[in-house]
Amino acid sequence: MAKKLLPLISILMIVAFALAACAKPTAAPTEAPVKTEAPVATEAPTEAPAPVEVTFWHAYGTGSAEEVALTKLLEQAAVDMPEVKINVLQVPFNDIFNKYRTDVAAGGGPDMFIAPNDSLGDDARAGLVADITALAAGKLDGINQLGIDGMSVDGVLYGIPESMKAVAMWYNTDLLPTPPANTDELKALMEAGTQTAISFGCYHHFGFFGSFGGKVFDENWKVIADQGTGVSDAMAYLNDLYQIAKTNSWTKNDSDGLAVFQEGKAALITNGNWAMVDYKNALGDKLAVTALPEGPGGPATPFLGIDGFYFSPNSQNQEAALKVALYLTNAASQAVMMTEAGHVPVRTDVEITDPLIKGLVDAFNKGATIRPQVPQLGLYWSNFCGTDEVFEKGVAAAEWVTTATANANK
Repeated sequence: MAKKLLPLISILMIVAFALAACAKPTAAPTEAPVKTEAPVATEAPTEAPAPVEVTFWHAYGTGSAEEVALTKLLEQAAVDMPEVKINVLQVPFNDIFNKYRTDVAAGGGPDMFIAPNDSLGDDARAGLVADITALAAGKLDGINQLGIDGMSVDGVLYGIPESMKAVAMWYNTDLLPTPPANTDELKALMEAGTQTAISFGCYHHFGFFGSFGGKVFDENWKVIADQGTGVSDAMAYLNDLYQIAKTNSWTKNDSDGLAVFQEGKAALITNGNWAMVDYKNALGDKLAVTALPEGPGGPATPFLGIDGFYFSPNSQNQEAALKVALYLTNAASQAVMMTEAGHVPVRTDVEITDPLIKGLVDAFNKGATIRPQVPQLGLYWSNFCGTDEVFEKGVAAAEWVTTATANANK
């Protein structure tokens, strides 16, 4: 029986081994998949607001010291105030006032412009410049009262003061070591043959009226030039100087006098500090400045003008424009305009080391008078600028003053 089972068992074992060989192998275990966290959502970065655009006009000549210095400041302002974009337009000086008035009257114009206060009173009364009294309140620390007064009309502030300008006497120390201290010395100098470049004209020689004690207006702005002899004496004196210059073929206005003074031919010239850099470049350390000479009536009283930044009443960006103006008139900016463009600062916190600037400050403090912003000032320009009647046609100074006064008071 056992023998019969052996073949059967063998067959079963062979079958079992075959089945085992044919079975699929069990898959090897794999590493568990790495579980990753879903990315955390972040807020998209916000874009900086677009800068406020401010349109700014100026009338500094291309390549002039003033234009170069201003450009330097504007480039730095773009870095320091990226929130403001300053769009600059240069307008010739002879055109800037008319262009501004025309554009503003039509509802346009720049946000701001810089100019002398020559016509501030007229523009303020016509509503062509904005009242910034409230806008600038508390922001003018460091600016002297002369500057603030020069930018104001009837107590209302219309501009941010930038610098002071007035006619003074510039001289070449090689040709004239000591300048004439009074009107007699100036006349004697010219009579002795020392070439000068006196600027004759109703703006440039206005200060000489004070030297002789003359007044064109009284405290109520009535023309009183014919009261007393001050204005007549000043005109007679100026005619004496004019005839000396004419006899010697010397220049008689600031533009013609520029070359002869810079070339070292004329010992002195009367002109404003807007020409200082040109004089300094030509004469270097030989250049000096002093006040117009005083006379028997006291110190000379030239018009003191204030340059400043004005704002259009049409501007929608006055706050940004004010920010630009305050930047361009801060202590650092005024130091640049002083050293590089000859501007006399209106700030009390600017250190003055240049002897020329110190000389101008002394000259202005001696007798210069803030240019009045009253409408009556027009009576002077329209009646007292025809000086050729005296200088060229020989009309007596006293007669000319009497006629001009009568015409002004018609």
